[in-house]
Order: sequence, then structure tokens, then C-alpha cells
Amino acid sequence: MKVDGFNQEIEQIDKLRSQIQELLKCYGSKLNSQQEMITEAFEELNTAMEELLTASEELKVTRAAVEKERQRYQDLFEFAPDGYLVTDTNGIILEANHVAATLFGVQQKYLVGKPLILFIAQQDRQSFNSQINNLQEIVNWEIYLQPRRGKLFPANVKASVVYDVDKKYVGWRWLLCDISERKQAEEMLYRAYSELEIRVAERTAELVKANQKLLNEITERKRVESQLLHLAFHDALTGLANRVAFMNRLKHAINYSKRHSDYLYAVLFIDLDRFKVINDSLGHINGDQLLLAIASRLEICVRSIDTAARLGGDEFTILLEGIQDVSDAIKVAERIQKELALPFELGEQEVFITASIGIALSSTIDYQHPEELLRDADTAMYRAKVLGRARYELFNSDMYADALARLQLETDLRRAIEREEFRVYYQPIVSLTSGSIIGFEALLRWQHPERGLLNPTDFIPLAEETGLIFSIGKWALHEACRQMQVWRVCHCSKLLKKISVNLSVKQFSQPDLIEQIGQILHSTGLDAGTLMLEITENAIVENGDKVTAAILQLREMGIELSIDDFGTGYSSLGGLYNFPISVLKIDRSFINLMGTHSKNLEIIEIIVTLAHKLGVDVLAEGVETKDQLLLLRELNCQYGQGHFFSVPLNSSAAEALIMENPQW
Repeated sequence: MKVDGFNQEIEQIDKLRSQIQELLKCYGSKLNSQQEMITEAFEELNTAMEELLTASEELKVTRAAVEKERQRYQDLFEFAPDGYLVTDTNGIILEANHVAATLFGVQQKYLVGKPLILFIAQQDRQSFNSQINNLQEIVNWEIYLQPRRGKLFPANVKASVVYDVDKKYVGWRWLLCDISERKQAEEMLYRAYSELEIRVAERTAELVKANQKLLNEITERKRVESQLLHLAFHDALTGLANRVAFMNRLKHAINYSKRHSDYLYAVLFIDLDRFKVINDSLGHINGDQLLLAIASRLEICVRSIDTAARLGGDEFTILLEGIQDVSDAIKVAERIQKELALPFELGEQEVFITASIGIALSSTIDYQHPEELLRDADTAMYRAKVLGRARYELFNSDMYADALARLQLETDLRRAIEREEFRVYYQPIVSLTSGSIIGFEALLRWQHPERGLLNPTDFIPLAEETGLIFSIGKWALHEACRQMQVWRVCHCSKLLKKISVNLSVKQFSQPDLIEQIGQILHSTGLDAGTLMLEITENAIVENGDKVTAAILQLREMGIELSIDDFGTGYSSLGGLYNFPISVLKIDRSFINLMGTHSKNLEIIEIIVTLAHKLGVDVLAEGVETKDQLLLLRELNCQYGQGHFFSVPLNSSAAEALIMENPQW
């Protein structure tokens, strides 16, 4: 029922009630009998009227609520953030809000009555018709909308079926949402995701590559560490154990022997004889090849439980463990000597080598440290060198005492340089033709504070070994040249023609030897022709090229040269011919026996004849008797030197002899 019709009926009922009341007043007296019925009817009517009024009030309230709800719906419909449409069953637009009109690019009133499909993109129209014809309750899908002006844009579409009060299908409600920004965001997100995937893939590839590189570095590091560990305990050239590994193994043997009193071991110290000659003559490459070959032969001579090591240079050591007695160590030493006696092939060159071996047995001394065993084996090896090389020696307590004495001598020798304890003594050189002194040989002596005056044989070998010979030899040469110049100036003696000074073979290894001699001559003022330097035959043989080059430079300076102790060395006649020497000094061993052995006299005669053929003068050393002097004169020997003329003298005594000017 409509609200307006309901109000009109209420007004008619109210008018009828007024009329009834008027009639009751007029006919009240006549209708006494019907009064009760009318009253009841009136009350019922009044009740109905009140009910109608109540219903009318309620209807007003409902109408206001409906109007409010309608207005609220209208506001929601109009101001919804998305497009909102209502179509009939054919898709004709019945209602549209402002947003829908904006999406389609037309005015709001233009939409009403237009088919919705006009604003659907061509590619989505078939899908649109299919959805409508399926009569689904709710439809939710994405399509592209085609506004009247503008470009296609994606939209999210929600559609629901509209029914009337009789549940009859009468149309569709449409909710349209522009998802362009969302699509763009999705596209950007997709691109970002794709880029991220690419970057992740690239980064993964980089990580894989880096991981592989790291694995390679770890592998290389482990290889290097293994190599370094090997190098830390092995000799780089031969592959044998080095000093560190040898000392560790030796320490282990010492500790084991302390727990097992019957455990015996030995150390062999091996030093090659004259290896320097081979190394210098054939070159360091061949020298290294020789060391490799020697290392291989040493390994053949030992058991698997033993340790062969190279300490450095041409020094090797062997640790023999668990031996029965000293004979086991001797057998190994002899086996090594036998193996080394076989020739070595270095390219096309066949080389022979020998070794000096020192043996230290664990039972000799109560050893506490590896260095002690190595020291004693080295001491025994040194004794083998002194006794002639190419042999072995067992260490004993006497050797240790000698080693201590030698160490003390070295200490004293170093202090002697600082304390100026060295002296130069002078032995006259006599002309056997005139019988006069023509010069002196400068002989070095050491005024030891405890042992007295020492001869060169007591300390020169140690000085050469320790390198102290360089400073000692330089001082001796300077002192001899200085003293000779003093005598020549003070006494104006024309008879003093030569000062002879010994030159150690070690001094030829100095690169500035020639410069040193030149500076000494310059500082002392001595004429180079007055100086004669003496060298041994062995020095020439063992250092041929180096000595020859130095000798030629000395001769160019005007310095004369002599060969000392001729006849005891190994020089050849061809070598003798090539050296620019001035004097041959016949060794005293020949002179001492010349009166009793005719063969010695013949040898001396041959030497003198040979020297004269070569244009070289001869000087006989060790002249002790007048008979020796007469024989030498008969052999036409030019010069003599020995106790028959004078013992070595200090500078004061030598000067007195010069002033005396004796004749023989």
C-alpha cells in the first residue's frame, strides 16, 4: 500500500467519526435502544483509528528511514571510488555513477540507455557476452575497456545478477575498477623481478666462479703449503733432508736412547774433497749435477730407517739408527767411499771425487743435544782432512780437546789483530855470486801473550780457514814494504834490491787485491820493482785462471814473482813456462839431503838448468852448511837463504846486519 493512500483513508475515517458524533448528539434521545451498539461500534472504530494513527506514525518513521537509506545508497552509488553501473538483461545501461562516466570518457547522462558492450574492447566482447549469457550469480574477471576517447586500459570487472521481488532475473550490477596503475606496477614488478632474476643468476654465476676460484686458491694454497712444508724439511737441490729435518730426527734418536740404554746410533759427517776445484772449473750447473748424483749414491748406502741429509754446499750428514756396534758405521763409511770412487758422468766430462768422513758414535759421550753429535762428527771429519783426505775418522775425546784448543786459538787470533801482536821478522837473501845481502824475506810471527813467539805454520792455516788471513796478510805486506823503504832511505843502500813477501792463495780470492797492493806501494813510497811476491805451486794449480790473471796484472805494475817451495807441488813444465815468474825457490827438503844423496843433487841441478833455460833465477832455501853453499855455487844457483847466513831477525837486528854488511 502506498503511503499517500493510507493517509487519505485516515482522513476519511476521522471525518466519518465527526459525523457520527454529531448524529449522536441529535438523535441521542431517540436511539436509546441502539445506543449501546453504536457506542461499541464507535469504540471499535476509535480503536481502529488509534491503530491506524499508530501505523501512520510508524509508516512515517519507516519512510524517513527508507529515504535516508535511499539517499545513503545514492551517495554511495554516486561517490563510489570505482565505476558503478546497472544494466538490464540485455546489457543496456540503466544507471551509472560519475566514476563510470569518467572511465568511459563521456557525460554521466549520456551513458543511460547505451549498451555496455560499446565500451568493451573488441578482443574482450565475446568473453563479455559469454559471461552475461551464463547467468552466473557473481562474475569477476579482467577485461580491457574502450573509452569513447582515449586508449584501452585494463579493468577489473565484478558483476552480480539483479532480481526483482519475485526472484525474477531483471539485470546486472557492474563494478569497474581501473587497474592500469596496478598493471603498470605489476609490469614494473615483473621487470624488476626479471632483472632481479638476471642479477641473481649473474651473481650466482659470479659466486660460482668466485667459489671455484676460491677452491682453486685453496687447492693451490694446500699445494704451496705442502711444497713449503717439503722445502722446510728437505734440501731444494737434492731432495734429501735438510739441516732442520736432520736435527729433529737426531733429537728424536737422542731422546729414544735415553729411554732404551741399549739403543746405539751414529752420525756421519761427509765433506767432499776438492769440490771447489770441480765447481770452479766445470761451472756451478755441473757442480749441482754432481751434488745430485752424490746424493743418489748416498741414499743407496743407507737403510730406509736411516736419514741422509745435505747441510749445505758440499757437506752431507747421515744418521744411522739402531746399529749393533761401531763396525756398522764403519761399513757404511767404507760403502760410501766405494760408491764415490766410481766415476761421475757430467755431460761429456768424466769426474772423480773423494770425501772425508767423520763418525760420531752415540756411546762415546753422553750426548744431550743434536748439535753436540754434529760438532763431534765435524771434528772427526776435519781430522780426516788433515790426515790426507779420502778417508774416515772416528771421533774420540782427544779430538774434542784439539777442537777446543783450535777454538781458543781462533779466539786468540782475532784478539791478536786488535792488540797488534803480530811481528815481521826478516831473513836475508844472499847473492851466491857476490856473497852479499841483496834483500830480505819478510816472515810473519805472532807474539802470543801466553805461548810466546809462534811460527806461521801454527796459525796461518786457521787464519786462511776463518778469513782472518785477509787483514793479517794486508798488514804484513804493508809493514814489510814500509820497513824496506825506511832502510833504503836511511842507509842509501844500493845493495838492498828486494823485499820478498809471501802471498796466501786465499788472498787471490779478494776482488780488490791488486788495488790493495797498489795502495800499499803508494802509501809506503816503495818502488814496485823492489817488491817480490811469493806464491806456492799448489796455489797456481788450484786457482789457475784467477791466479794467472792477477799475476799478469802484478807484472804489469813491475812487481816480481817467485814460486815458493818448488818441487813439492804439482805444477807442470808447461804451466811453469806460461807464468811470468822471476825466481824459483828450491824447497829446503832437497837442500838438506843434497850432500848425502846424489839423486837430490841431480834434481837440484835439473831444476837450476830448467830455470836458466826459462830465463828464471833460482834461490835455494834452507842453506845450513858451507858445503851446501859450495855445491850450490858449483851448480850456478844465484841466491841462497838459510841459517848458515842468518836466522830470521826482528827489524832492529836486521838493520844491524845491514850496517855490518857481511860477506860469505
